[in-house]
Amino acid sequence: MLTEIACKSTTCPADKPRVRFADSGGLYLEVTPNGSKRWFWKYRFDGKEKRIAFGSYPDVKLKEARTARDDARKLHQQGIDPAQKRQLDRLENKRQADVTFEAVAREFHATKASGWSKQYGERWIERMEKDLFPWIGALPLATITAPMLLHALRRTEARGAKETAHTLRQTAGQVFRYGIATGRCERNPAPDLHGALAPLNVKHMAAVLDADSAGKLMRAIFDYEGQPSTRAALELSALLFQRPGNIRHMEWVEIDLDAALWTIPADKMKRTIYGKTNGRPHFVPLAPRAIQILKDLKPLTGHGKYVFPSLLTGERAMSENTIRTALRRMGYTNDEMTPHGFRAMARTIMVERLNMHPDVIEAQLAHGKSGPLGAAYDRAQFMEQRRQMMNEWADYLDKLRTGADVIPLRA
Repeated sequence: MLTEIACKSTTCPADKPRVRFADSGGLYLEVTPNGSKRWFWKYRFDGKEKRIAFGSYPDVKLKEARTARDDARKLHQQGIDPAQKRQLDRLENKRQADVTFEAVAREFHATKASGWSKQYGERWIERMEKDLFPWIGALPLATITAPMLLHALRRTEARGAKETAHTLRQTAGQVFRYGIATGRCERNPAPDLHGALAPLNVKHMAAVLDADSAGKLMRAIFDYEGQPSTRAALELSALLFQRPGNIRHMEWVEIDLDAALWTIPADKMKRTIYGKTNGRPHFVPLAPRAIQILKDLKPLTGHGKYVFPSLLTGERAMSENTIRTALRRMGYTNDEMTPHGFRAMARTIMVERLNMHPDVIEAQLAHGKSGPLGAAYDRAQFMEQRRQMMNEWADYLDKLRTGADVIPLRA
């Protein structure tokens, strides 16, 4: 039998591949010339000689190796193959690890991230890592109940991040639905929490929403004494009501003055990666006033890439704060008007004052159409209506600016 001192002093001659030092009951220490020492237990099962490893010495001491041998021997006496049992246990442990909330969430993220924008995918997993994985990440998906999920969300809510808590409830629901689809759980507890979180006081982007105020805004833009390109960007924001990012990144190559059309490439639109890659461009008809603004601006910026280049370098697009700062200089606070507010202004006044068809407006806003057609919706079918609408809108804004022919609000 071995002793602890003997285990420490065992060596293997350089001319031998290995040497085995027997203990008792089939346990032995295998030593190799490089100094490696490993415990093994030799046994017979179904008439075949087999062995099972118990780890390396000195990480596993002699006493621990003997205990492992005794445990394996008990399984053997019950007719269980210890080596096979260990393999099954490892597979079960791996299976258990694969069904935790964190494992399923990361698998879902890896599956879906290729179809998400880079920013959205990064933000999705960051929220999980910060606010859910520390509390429920290690739990098997099937064992997580609605109260357990709520307890985790309450921690986020407690630090004042109410909107994040609501977002996490939705993203957790995505994980559970994926878990159901892949056989890791049978139900989704997230919908059970509807109404359980503190309500959100949703604050919409500030915008001018009535005709009189819109007229004042257009007069303020007309009288703006800052950079000519900034003034042009302000007026085109009102005339075209596209997303602020699209306005800032407008390129001269996208503008066809003869056809009176601005073509925004699909990859610049607010869409999924698939939509950016495979979707259609977004077409923005240009009213005569918009064309005139662009013609006046071309001598100033037409030599470069962007219609509205950065005022500092001229090589990048206009800063996202330029239009916001201009609105402040004109006297509009962040609670009164924002760059994004031009879209809400057009949407509201067009419906309430000009009786424009909402579907035509939504097409021009590049809002995704709900329903079974989804992204396959052909927005080109409204092209003529959109061109007429953009002309009428430009004329109406000019009338509001001069204070003439303001159409009264419909009942």
